[in-house]
Amino acid sequence: MIITFIEAQSNLCRTSCGNIPINYPLGIDDGCGSPYYRHILDCSELGKLELRTPSGRYPVHSISYSDPHVLVADPYMWNCQDGDNFRPTRPFSLDTSTRFSLSPQNDYLFFNCSEDYVIVEPKPIFCERFPDRCDSSCDSASYLCRHLPECATALDRSSCCSYYPKATESLRLMLKYCASYTSVYWRTIGTSTTTDSPTSQVPEYGIRVDFDIPVTTHCLQCQDPSKGAGTCGFDTQTQNFLCLCKKGNVTSYCKDLDISEHRKASVIAGAVMGVSAAGAVGIGVGIWFVKKLRAKAPITCGVQSNENRLF
Repeated sequence: MIITFIEAQSNLCRTSCGNIPINYPLGIDDGCGSPYYRHILDCSELGKLELRTPSGRYPVHSISYSDPHVLVADPYMWNCQDGDNFRPTRPFSLDTSTRFSLSPQNDYLFFNCSEDYVIVEPKPIFCERFPDRCDSSCDSASYLCRHLPECATALDRSSCCSYYPKATESLRLMLKYCASYTSVYWRTIGTSTTTDSPTSQVPEYGIRVDFDIPVTTHCLQCQDPSKGAGTCGFDTQTQNFLCLCKKGNVTSYCKDLDISEHRKASVIAGAVMGVSAAGAVGIGVGIWFVKKLRAKAPITCGVQSNENRLF
């Protein structure tokens, strides 16, 4: 067990940004949460939370920890207000070194794609005819293209097709030959336990980014209320695990820190008592020595001479 008697980082770990809770493994302050998500989230002074990725910074709408995911908005994507007017866009991408991944619950819609370079076909029919090329086609018969969320009639003169890019490079290539794109995720509503039931999910604009919650014995012990209810974090120099406590940081759990401080206080108190006892003994010996000298001195009826002088 290693204890670092520095300013406790648990007091520096913010637990929310605006109305969005920040819990392990995520963190907005360095040293808080898991190092896998270090420098990923940023909270502004106005309480606005953003997700940092290689392609930019994106506003975070919500975070779920029971079904771990972050919901972000891409201001460069097409929205209902754009209609047939397509703004310049850029592909959304994630850092592959983190534990973030694009959710399979996202659907991507592409607009005005050049059919010279993109296979724009109604997927059921096309896949029956060309099963080996099915994954490469952009589905013009997509349900979402025919029922755009919140604005079913927003497109008047433009074409739409649905395609799920399996890599960032595929997305870049699609945008090279399409005017714009948008992402729609399926939000679960109600208490239904089936994720594929159309009555339990509704489409909404946004990008769902899934994340893993690393579960370690160290972190579970650190968070355990019976062991001090610490905050899981890491050393900003080595990225090794640290349990962040109110009185300091420790590599095990907060109760170890209390026990160590108690032992340290006991040692100091014992040393002080030892010094006090030694001083008392010394004074006692001194008094006894003086008394002994006085007892041996000759008595001359209160008259002090050179023979009986003590000092």
